[in-house]
Amino acid sequence: MSGSRTISVLGATGSIGASTLDLVRRNRDAWQVVALTANCQAKELAALAREFGAAVAVVADESCLGDLREALAGSGIEAAGGAGALVEAASRAVDVTVAAIVGCAGLAPTMAAIEQGRTVALANKEALVSAGEVMTAAVARSGATLLPVDSEHNAIFQCLAGNAIEDVRWITLTASGGPFRDWSLERLHGATPAEAVKHPNWSMGAKISVDSATMMNKGLEFIEAFHLFPVGVERLRIIVHPQSIVHSMVEYRDGSTLAQLGPSDMRVPIASALAWPRRMDTPCAPLDLAAIGELTFRAPDEVRFPATRLAREAAVAGGAAAAVLNAANEVAVAAFLDRQIAFTRIVQCAEDVLSRGLPPAPASLDEVVAIDREARIRARETMEPVR
Repeated sequence: MSGSRTISVLGATGSIGASTLDLVRRNRDAWQVVALTANCQAKELAALAREFGAAVAVVADESCLGDLREALAGSGIEAAGGAGALVEAASRAVDVTVAAIVGCAGLAPTMAAIEQGRTVALANKEALVSAGEVMTAAVARSGATLLPVDSEHNAIFQCLAGNAIEDVRWITLTASGGPFRDWSLERLHGATPAEAVKHPNWSMGAKISVDSATMMNKGLEFIEAFHLFPVGVERLRIIVHPQSIVHSMVEYRDGSTLAQLGPSDMRVPIASALAWPRRMDTPCAPLDLAAIGELTFRAPDEVRFPATRLAREAAVAGGAAAAVLNAANEVAVAAFLDRQIAFTRIVQCAEDVLSRGLPPAPASLDEVVAIDREARIRARETMEPVR
């Protein structure tokens, strides 16, 4: 890369934010940091803002603003707090905005970045799962470039480069299968939170690790792919690939299949998004395929792991279905981690909420948030204690 580009990182203290800033740190001459945001990690955020010379640092939780101002005293860096300040920071004109705020709290800032009509490296799952139609319409209006950061979607994006979407026969998302991929249905019922968060390949937070264990994470990624790559549900599929080396594949009508391979390190897809349409160095070790030895694949088992079926049905249903699915799943996962429900009840809870009927399709972010809130209430009503 040549020259200096401007960047804002929304969710700077999370795992995606940390990996992004690690890459920026290793390529300091290439980047000028404008805005950094966090939820309430004031001291950590201030340290990052000082290190990278950010123009502004924002905490979403306004009660943490005092601590942020104190930590930034004398630095000349602007400190701000609250939802409005997050949106204002996301609206600042930069070359690349990394949207990595977790949950519905990231919807408005992500929309603000998209409305600038520039490049948004998207790591906020809710943007496309819960608000897919709303967000993609905003991208079309603004002319923004949306670059996926999730390893699977970034892999698909790379495999599509230079090819026509109408020539695609299949898009295949790979799934590790999680820690329980070989467990029986009876054994799954007794799975504990400690067992569920031990992902065999990736280092992730508790919630996403449980989603991987239920394969709901892959179901949500299926919905994201549906919005990102307009081939239709019938040409999207999932395959279990335990080694997590092949991150996804695209098959074309001439019989060619392109696959993106890489280590299980999020800095690879983040670097792809940051440097696009070029490439940049990362500290990630190159693949040693001889040492890996073999790559295996198998069809997903939707009897033991019905989450992928449920997500596919939500994508077909459209409207509010995916937002309801995502919200109900989040409530159920939290209940499982708190040992209130059994592991196998997580996906069943989401299906129960969906079966109670859907509200009208959302036309705005406010409507998405309202659907999310109501779905969470319904999810809490459906959950049963462990017997």
